[in-house]
Amino acid sequence: LAPYRGWFPVISSLCCSNFVYFYTFNSLKGLWVKGQHSTTGKDLVLGVVAGVVNVLLTTPLWVVNTRLKLQGAKFRNEDIVPTNYKGVIDAFHQIIRDEGVLALWNGTFPSLLLVFNPAIQFMFYEGFKRKLLKKQLQLTSLDAFVIGAVAKAVATTLTYPLQTVQSILRFGRHRLNPENRTLGSLRNVLYLLQQRVRRFGLMGLYKGLEAKLLQTVLTAALMFLVYEKLSAATFTVMGLKHSRRH
Repeated sequence: LAPYRGWFPVISSLCCSNFVYFYTFNSLKGLWVKGQHSTTGKDLVLGVVAGVVNVLLTTPLWVVNTRLKLQGAKFRNEDIVPTNYKGVIDAFHQIIRDEGVLALWNGTFPSLLLVFNPAIQFMFYEGFKRKLLKKQLQLTSLDAFVIGAVAKAVATTLTYPLQTVQSILRFGRHRLNPENRTLGSLRNVLYLLQQRVRRFGLMGLYKGLEAKLLQTVLTAALMFLVYEKLSAATFTVMGLKHSRRH
């Protein structure tokens, strides 16, 4: 059962995060585009704004999620402080009690930088989608799956080093320097990137990328497939025509 450690907070975090992101993205798109043709630039801007809203609202869930997944794991580094959480609620309680409320937003700075991940993903997805819809009336299941997978693979590869730093900061049980001083967010990111390059070389920034791609690409591909099918079904039930310019 070890590979499934923390599965419940992951599902909960993904549901909340995807809801916030899709709702914000499509609401803003509806207000800005207003039935006109969208562009790559607009998709990127909307993706960034939706990403910022998503980060600010859901980071506490991902902090707890990361800690629960890593709880009980064996670390070679003695500077890492072990945790003992009984569940999601207990994790929230202990973090607030021992570290303060702001600890729930650990890793927010790299997370804000990482809003370009879903923004790039949506930019590529919407671009591929528009090109396909010029040649056919609607997306097939295979179309949605493939372009969702490709878009996520590109976004993950471009932003992976920051995702690694984000996970370390969310875990929050690592002493960042010998004096154990609190560093500013930007200095945290630069320090951890520098340490990773020093220990593992330049390719160390992409350590574990294969597993990350396997997980995120399949997740995104299935997510976009379900999203397109649910959108089409909803418009059908409402008696509306699903716009090709959506």
